[in-house]
Amino acid sequence: MIKSQSQLTLEEFLALPDNDVVYELIDAQAVPKMSPKFFHSSVQKALLLLLDPWSEGRGRIEPEWAVTLKRQGKDWVPAPDLLYISYERLPADWIKDEACPIPCELAIEIISPGQTFGELTAKATDYLAAGVLRVWIVDTQARSITVFYPDAPPQTCTGTMSLADPIFPELQLTPEQVFRKAGLSKN
Repeated sequence: MIKSQSQLTLEEFLALPDNDVVYELIDAQAVPKMSPKFFHSSVQKALLLLLDPWSEGRGRIEPEWAVTLKRQGKDWVPAPDLLYISYERLPADWIKDEACPIPCELAIEIISPGQTFGELTAKATDYLAAGVLRVWIVDTQARSITVFYPDAPPQTCTGTMSLADPIFPELQLTPEQVFRKAGLSKN
């Protein structure tokens, strides 16, 4: 955590110098994200490679891009492992070197060693409460992707179960494709 005598405002957090560590603003403190390991990194790359062609002309899919949100009435700036935001929400001509200024349609979090599904479930709930439309929690050990919705129970997908969703038209993707692309398929 970056040490400070007082709590950081959103403006102070966003003005912190860039360095090799990714921070999230949580409860007015700059909290470093866990350093990814091989499985995490491989799945993040696979998802980016699989989602990037689909997102072309529709929106942006970006790794580790911070997004400014509210959590329990306080400024919150998470940096999801991947996020997707459509050009309908954030126009294609928006080009600024700053955090994503509005809730994205999709935040993807990949469980890292030391994190629990329960911790990321709580984070998914916070994302949804802040206006994110979908959250995917990827479990590299279980080879599953759990989809969280604002108005329905989460659904865990494995193998060849489709991640198709009306808010992502024409997206054809399964956990098996993701883990195979990452080189982590059990087959």
